[in-house]
Amino acid sequence: MLEFRYDTQLLIEGKDLDDMELTDWIVNNMKGDSLICVGDDELIKIHFHTNEPWDLLAHCRTLGEIFDIVVEDMDRQSRGLKG
Repeated sequence: MLEFRYDTQLLIEGKDLDDMELTDWIVNNMKGDSLICVGDDELIKIHFHTNEPWDLLAHCRTLGEIFDIVVEDMDRQSRGLKG
């Protein structure tokens, strides 16, 4: 059994984005692991394992346009099913 079920990946496009500020928000407000949050002031890529991907998406959409969203169920994948 995985502690954090959903592999969540997305891009955020906007203005005055701050990947370190977003990293701090995720660490302080969400449970998960394998966080990668990198980018510049116009584009940020996020990779995060969590049980609440919808909370991450809801916050990120307040920062800019979100796209290339992928949410994969790693529990299903580990059982040989489509994620």
